[in-house]
Amino acid sequence: MPKQIAEMLIESVTTELPDTKTLRLQWPAGYDVAFKTGQFITVYWPDTPSYKRAYSLSSCALDRGFYEVTVKRDGKMGTRIVDWAKPGDKLWVIEPAGKFLPVFDPPGKHLVCIAGGSGVTPFRAFAREATRSQLDTRLTILYSVRTTNDIIFHDEFKQLEQENERFDFYVTCTRLHPDDPWTGRRGRITAEWVKEHVHDLPNTVFYACGTTELVEATEHLVLNELQLPKDQMKTEKWG
Repeated sequence: MPKQIAEMLIESVTTELPDTKTLRLQWPAGYDVAFKTGQFITVYWPDTPSYKRAYSLSSCALDRGFYEVTVKRDGKMGTRIVDWAKPGDKLWVIEPAGKFLPVFDPPGKHLVCIAGGSGVTPFRAFAREATRSQLDTRLTILYSVRTTNDIIFHDEFKQLEQENERFDFYVTCTRLHPDDPWTGRRGRITAEWVKEHVHDLPNTVFYACGTTELVEATEHLVLNELQLPKDQMKTEKWG
């Protein structure tokens, strides 16, 4: 069955960081597609239909009437979106696809989500759905950024932490000046740091989203060091 393609209005553009913006794409009248939290949409501009780019949804399946994608200034599409997209513009959108899905059923799982940079965007969707649905799922995000100025969705994640006792959001910074007042963790994501947050291995599902380097390091940790089966590891590589 062919994928549904629809032209959507950019309803709003929110600046998350100087090089990162969230687009809200308004569904047209009569549009209603079944999709799941964690999937991605593929977009293209009306004047360049041959150049398409897939972006993970930063909104969740409970958000109806619109899609949200959070885009970093990267490549032709990312640069055009961040520098030029404005409310009232239109993008063509291919319906959601993908298998990077949170395991909310059966209940009681612990989802450990490891992200670098803009790789955190699908995990906002995970946290939104788990919190709004009051799910019996533990959710831990371990997020690596260069500096505190690079944290995407900081305020929303902190608010979701307040609303959901099963959700934890941890940040580590890799390029802070030694004199920076940040009191949180510094350095790259390590196997030791990940292990600190895992207390029930058979019930844990690991997710990694970001650069190839980060994803492959997480795969090595989960599959080789922790010796877990592949069905406890889900990945999304962004080059």
